[in-house]
Amino acid sequence: MNRCARMLPLLLLTTLLPLAGMAQTGLNETARSVKALDKNFDAADKNHDGLLTRDEAQTGQVPFIANNFDAIDTHHRGAVSKQDVHAYIAAKLTQSQTPASAASAGAIHP
Repeated sequence: MNRCARMLPLLLLTTLLPLAGMAQTGLNETARSVKALDKNFDAADKNHDGLLTRDEAQTGQVPFIANNFDAIDTHHRGAVSKQDVHAYIAAKLTQSQTPASAASAGAIHP
């Protein structure tokens, strides 16, 4: 098994952990979406190097990656890996959870 395949379950786990409070159906939907994105990533990776260039993302069936390419490409190498995409999704999910957590924490007074 290649390194990426071994790392995927760990990455998915760390991506989904911030969502532990979400209803089970929400977690299932997120997992299905990530799995579909991974499948489309592989199909768009024409040279099978484990990376998508902007062109591969635009011509492949991964509009999410194409539309967010610059934000995902944090290493500024002109290509993104699945790990880069997963990290971007995790950051966005965590970011969307933070305001609710901060608001509820502020509502509790000792």
